[in-house]
Amino acid sequence: MAGHKTNHIYSVSHLTREIKTLLEERFPFVWITGEISNYAAPASGHSYFSLKDAGAVINCVMFKNQKRALKFSLENGLKIMGLARLTLYEPRGNYQLIFEHIAPEGAGALQKAFEQLKKKLDDEGLFDPVHKHPLPYLPQKISVITSGTGAAVRDIIHIALRRFPGCCLQIFPVAVQGDEAQEEIVYAINKVNYLQQADVIILARGGGSLEDLAAFNSEPVARAVFASQIPVITGIGHETDITIADFVADVRAPTPSAAAELVLPEKNRLVRHITDMQLSLSLGMTQKLGFLHQKVDDLHSRLKSPAQIMANFKQTLETCFFRMQHALNRRIFHGRDKLSWISQALFRAAPKVRGQQQQVDDLQKKLFSATKARLDWRTNQIRQAAASLGALNPASVLDRGYSITRTIPGKKVILDAEQVAVQDPVEIILSKGRILTRVERKIDGKDHI
Repeated sequence: MAGHKTNHIYSVSHLTREIKTLLEERFPFVWITGEISNYAAPASGHSYFSLKDAGAVINCVMFKNQKRALKFSLENGLKIMGLARLTLYEPRGNYQLIFEHIAPEGAGALQKAFEQLKKKLDDEGLFDPVHKHPLPYLPQKISVITSGTGAAVRDIIHIALRRFPGCCLQIFPVAVQGDEAQEEIVYAINKVNYLQQADVIILARGGGSLEDLAAFNSEPVARAVFASQIPVITGIGHETDITIADFVADVRAPTPSAAAELVLPEKNRLVRHITDMQLSLSLGMTQKLGFLHQKVDDLHSRLKSPAQIMANFKQTLETCFFRMQHALNRRIFHGRDKLSWISQALFRAAPKVRGQQQQVDDLQKKLFSATKARLDWRTNQIRQAAASLGALNPASVLDRGYSITRTIPGKKVILDAEQVAVQDPVEIILSKGRILTRVERKIDGKDHI
């Protein structure tokens, strides 16, 4: 080494700076593609990651000012293509790429942003049917958030006038594309909820490209739709256009016109339906009333008045009295016949008992006397029984000024004041007619009669 001549000696810093200059001059900007790994986004807002392929890895950075132009989020495993500056980080001696522009490889940036936001909101549960509000059957006021001059608002007004003339439409004109569209749509949704005058919101616009529908694929609009306490139905684009707002909305219609048709029923059909229901109700009521009238008539024919019941009891008592009297007469007649037969037998046997004739005469007299007394006693008993039966006849009791008091509706005869309560309805049966009244006061004991 002593004989070796050194032309120039570099310091580490000097050599690193020279290498950095060579790299930046040789590769000022490069288009590069690869897969993101080791992604990190600290509080500074910058993004740090590695870009790799099958054979190598490069450290990369994208500063927050450049990130603002991105329509999607960077994440591990995402394959990208971007424009970057190659530089060397002197403190560590590592070279890295500083990206100015990044786009997803294959799918466009807007499509990638759509898929990322859709997955994020789905994971948070914003698409869950449990959060969906049902549409009102017949809304009194409808708030329409759309362009004030587009075809969508004209279609909605036309459908509304055709299906339900006289309905109340409240138009909130907003920009539906461009930089201001997102903020205006969010403001309109929040304004409708603040006023609390509408029953349903129609969020609509005509068809367009993915760029034209960008406002309806934004996170603020999606969260405003989800937070709305008033049901939201979307009618965005054509039938094949699906936005993030459609997934979050309570109901998605394929077009603005279809949204108006889903919200408003057809008035003529409702009128016909109400008329049919009215006729059906009238017929049903007529049939029901006829059945009830027939039932009342049947019950009335089977219902007996207290006077008729008393008359039936009286007739039964009289029948029993006559049957008893007839039975007694038969017993008396039978006894007389038997007595006559015995007397004749005794007379025929008289020659054998001449000495006892006087005794037989005496016994005959006693027999006649006892028989008469027995008959008189039986007759008196019959009269007493008839008098008792007459006294117990309810009609006779009622004729003497008494009455029968029964409960309503049980019709149970009241014998004790404890059977009823104050204000209970009662029925009083008199000799002629009935009285319906209520219990005003109860007095216990019998000493107040």
